[in-house]
Amino acid sequence: MKEKILEKIRSCGPYAVELQRGLTAIPALSPSSGGNGEYDKAVYLEKELKKLPFDSIDWFNAPQKEAKNGIRPNIVARYKGKKPGRTLWIMSHLDIVPPGEPSLWKSDPYKLRIEGRRLIGRGTEDNQQAIVSSIIALKAMMDLDFRPEMDIALLFCADEETGSAFGADYLARKHRRIFGADDMFFVPDSGTKDGSAIEVAEKSIMWLKVTTRGRQCHASRPDQGINAFKAASELAVGYGSLYRKFPRRDALYDPPFSTFEPTKKEANVPNVNTIPGEDVFYMDCRVMPDYRLRDVKAEMRRIADGIERKHKVRIAFEPSQEGQAAPPTSPDSPIILALKKAVREIYRVKPRVHGIGGGTVAASFRRLGLPAAVYARIDERAHQPNEYCVLDNILGDACIFAVSALLLGGRE
Repeated sequence: MKEKILEKIRSCGPYAVELQRGLTAIPALSPSSGGNGEYDKAVYLEKELKKLPFDSIDWFNAPQKEAKNGIRPNIVARYKGKKPGRTLWIMSHLDIVPPGEPSLWKSDPYKLRIEGRRLIGRGTEDNQQAIVSSIIALKAMMDLDFRPEMDIALLFCADEETGSAFGADYLARKHRRIFGADDMFFVPDSGTKDGSAIEVAEKSIMWLKVTTRGRQCHASRPDQGINAFKAASELAVGYGSLYRKFPRRDALYDPPFSTFEPTKKEANVPNVNTIPGEDVFYMDCRVMPDYRLRDVKAEMRRIADGIERKHKVRIAFEPSQEGQAAPPTSPDSPIILALKKAVREIYRVKPRVHGIGGGTVAASFRRLGLPAAVYARIDERAHQPNEYCVLDNILGDACIFAVSALLLGGRE
């Protein structure tokens, strides 16, 4: 049966292209990114899903007045297995990011363009590759009238690109009942070109806005003012000591240590001959899970207090994003072991488990105590102009999902 399923998947190239064509033509931008949400894309997707014998297709709508029809839709399509009580979820997201500068695109970002095995358009890799590969994995089973041992549910979420408050986090908060105690998740939203990387852990994340206030004056009379920019610059450099204060290393992560970096800088005064009375910069902190973010903030405050006393400025913090790391997925959990075996078989590479500094929606499910594997084989073209996915990656990942499902059901 496994070989029949794989053969069926590999014959789905034309179907994959047409699904990508339809999805690419429907922008699904967050209202905060200038769009009206995922509603139209969800309607199209539901229409395609209804062509297949799913046992149920349900919408879980997060309310947002700025979105079309006032909702951000999340869809669950379930294919029941022989034994109830456990579900293998494959989660992808409906929303995309804006195309960016139009002149950098060689074609209309919302019209699928094909170059060899590359499918080019906004969203094709992030995250429509996952949408299509998950559907194809189940379509192959359905075409063969094959029922897996456990339920397989496809979860298509809203709002991944702008925080998941209306997507995965919303479902975890408001619809916890749809997830069983023995469920497990594939989240195909990150990966590498050779398909070897399996993400099982994430660092804590904190983005901090740092505002320094002094007193503006003419640059020829610095004695009459307090240079907020000078004080803020010393503070930004001083935060380099955080690397020594929080030195924990773990080879699971890449890089294998916490990072504390000044990043965005807001404009202060518009002219050269004025000393700025206010300065704003941002810190991006990716912290090893062993440390609590409150302890990091306390140390950052201590350093800032010293700068305040030295320069007679006032320094305020404002978190723009903050999340303590979710518990990691054990590398020895059944879903990871099955995935590793499938990767060896399908892609002929040695799989490796790792942790990342970025954040994924897998954290929403890990916080529920459910194991989640973040995995895909991608060319890492997300958010770039002329974004593309490779057709072979769509079909290959569908094979990965199918083989993993068979292994988890004991059918290998």
